[in-house]
Formats: sequence, C-alpha cells, structure tokens
Amino acid sequence: MAKPSSSTAAAAEPAFDLEADIVVIGGGLAGLPFAIGCAVGGLRTIVIDREAPSEQLAEPFDGRSSAIAYGSQRVLDGLGIWRHVAAAQPILDIRVADQGSPLFLHYDHREVGDQPFGWIAENRAIRHALHERLAELPDLTLLAPMQPGRIDREAERVVVELADGRRLRARLAVAADGRNSPLRRDAGIRAFATEYAQTAITGTIAHEKPHHGVAVEHFLAAGPFAILPMTGNRSSIVWTERADVAPMMMRLDADGFRREVARRVGGFLGAIEWVGPRWSYPLQVLYADRVTDRRLALIGDAAHVIHPIAGQGLNLGIRDAASLAELVVDAGRLGLDPGSADILGRYRRWRRLDTLALTAVTDGLNRLFSNDLPPLRLARDLGLALVDRAPPLKRLFMRHAMGVVGPQPRLVRGEAL
Repeated sequence: MAKPSSSTAAAAEPAFDLEADIVVIGGGLAGLPFAIGCAVGGLRTIVIDREAPSEQLAEPFDGRSSAIAYGSQRVLDGLGIWRHVAAAQPILDIRVADQGSPLFLHYDHREVGDQPFGWIAENRAIRHALHERLAELPDLTLLAPMQPGRIDREAERVVVELADGRRLRARLAVAADGRNSPLRRDAGIRAFATEYAQTAITGTIAHEKPHHGVAVEHFLAAGPFAILPMTGNRSSIVWTERADVAPMMMRLDADGFRREVARRVGGFLGAIEWVGPRWSYPLQVLYADRVTDRRLALIGDAAHVIHPIAGQGLNLGIRDAASLAELVVDAGRLGLDPGSADILGRYRRWRRLDTLALTAVTDGLNRLFSNDLPPLRLARDLGLALVDRAPPLKRLFMRHAMGVVGPQPRLVRGEAL
C-alpha cells in the first residue's frame, strides 16, 4: 500500500486549539519572569500551571520571604514587574558571625556604591506583582488551574495535550515545574540530589528596635540562622535546624516557640514576637546533569536546588530566566527558531559555571559552618576576619552577593531585553 503524501498526512492531523512560540510548564517565581520576558520580547507564550492563581496568591500557599539581589531586582525592573511589588526592604548591610566568636564579617553597601545589596520581599508580594504584570501582556496566556497531559517533543515542534482535551503546539518547552520536575524525569535527565539532615523553619518576627536595613546571619551548630530585614520593625527568619529537632520546635506552643527564636536572635532587636504562621521544609541540594534536551530547557528548581545559607536560590532561577529569555527573544527577532539545538546549547554553556559555582559554594559553606569541631571553628572564624580585612576580596564577595559578577544577561546589566 502506498504511503500517504505529506499533505494528506498533515490534513489528517487534528487541528491545534492553541499555538505559541514558547510553552512554560510551571507558573512560579522562575517560570513567570521567564514567560514575561518572552512576551515583552514579542514571543507568543503560554504558561501552564496546576494551581489556580487564587491559591498561589493566598497567604497559606507560601509565607516565606526572599532576598532579591541587586542584579535580580534589575531583571524584575526591566521586565516591568518591580513596580508592582507592594513593599520591599533594602538590604544596606550584611553581618556574618559564628556563634560565640568575637570575629565577624561586615559588608557595608557604601563600599561598592550607592545601591543596596538587594531587597527582602514577601514571596506573596512577588507573586502578586508577577500576576499584575502578566495581565498587561497580550502575548502571554496563563492556563491555570490546568494539568499538561502528554508532551511530545518532536524534531520541529512541541505538542502538548492538555487535561481538558485541547492540543497546543509550540517551538520550545520550558520546565519550571519544581525540584521534582516531571518534564526533567520524562526527558531522562538525571538529577544528583542529596538530602541534608536539616530542616528550614521560616516566618516573620516583629521587634522593638529598628533593624536599620541590616541582614544578619548567625552560624549555629545546627546550621545558619538568618535575620533578614523587612519593611517596618519586622524581620524574616530562616532558621536551619537539625531534621530530628525541627518537628519538636514546630510543635511548641506560641510562647515556647517565641522563646526559642528569641534565644537565637539575641537582644540587638529588643523584645520580639512571632507574627503569623510558621512554616518548615526539608533542605536538599539538587543539580541536574544537563539543563536542555530536544526542544526543552530547565530553569529554576527544575535545574538546581541549593541551600538557603546565602539566600541565593531564587536569584539563581531569575538569572536562568533572564539568560534564556534573552537568547530566545534574540532568536525570534532574527527570524530564527527559539527551540533550536544551537540556542539551547548556548543556554546550557552560559548557565553551567554560575550554577556549578553557587551550588558548590553554598554546599561547602553549610558543611563548614554546621558543626562545632574546634579546629574548624577556629579556621572559619579566622577566615571571616581575613576577608573582613582584605578590601579587594571583600568587594568581590559583596558584588557576588549582589549578583553582578561574571557574564550577565542584558537585564542584569540594567539594559533593555
């Protein structure tokens, strides 16, 4: 029997209900900035997320706050997102200290310019800003709540069958679907993951004395304890505790929990009160063997998960989003295929060093500081003091904290996409 001609085969294929240049699976804090960047650059973009926007914007969904580095704030500002962030507190100074040691490391933003190191913003406020900006862009469509069904990544296109029966065609699929990414798994991409024997406890305190925009990181035996300045006399707490101890802390009554937090904060903020709910989540490090496959790119937690010791996890995802958006938008403007192997290869090479370096640094710092061995305590305390007294090295570390070291996307450099 003769094979059907290509025109006959094409005619027999069911019509597509939706068409786009880019389809993003996951509408979180990495997926939406990337999608907004694509739409700002003129690419038709569809985001598929299993959660309804009303659920994502509710307080119980995510009560954490995030450190938005200076470079990441430039990305959000360049995409028109930052103006919608309701409130954010500038980080003017950073103080790092080991428990009980008189030696410490102090970063003053004035040593590297007039701009702050970054800002602390509630995740819910960032999500609200993303959704407000999304509504302003006609080239961006959010399908939520919606589950993607079968996803076929063919030589020339991506075909997505949605849970409601509709079919979508795009040229590139982007996995922003979290640390347990189904797209990463289905592509056969290995992820090297290690569970820390630690749990992060997070939430907000109100305090008697002003914080003056100073972020503090105490290194305790169980792990780092961060006090991050928020608007008003409030601070966000990121408390790394042993995984076997954290559940007991979470079960304490309000006064007992407040006393445990106050003991770790110390007295520099005066009397404190815990405000609102408390959250906890297990900590791990995860690194995807590769961040691309045929017509697929990984960003954010789908590509990497790092320890919150330096508050850089979200910033790493935002740099993913800015880098990939720049590459696919430039390809679209030149009439090239944004899902081609060449574009994806450039993305893979661009992000490799930044991701590897930050993963290794955060993992190493956590392992170095999360113990009480006297020789290690002495070495790390001397290391903090040495950096504090070495201005060139200190400025390099400060610029790294700001997210402005190494080859950066245009948005990080303050240029238009």
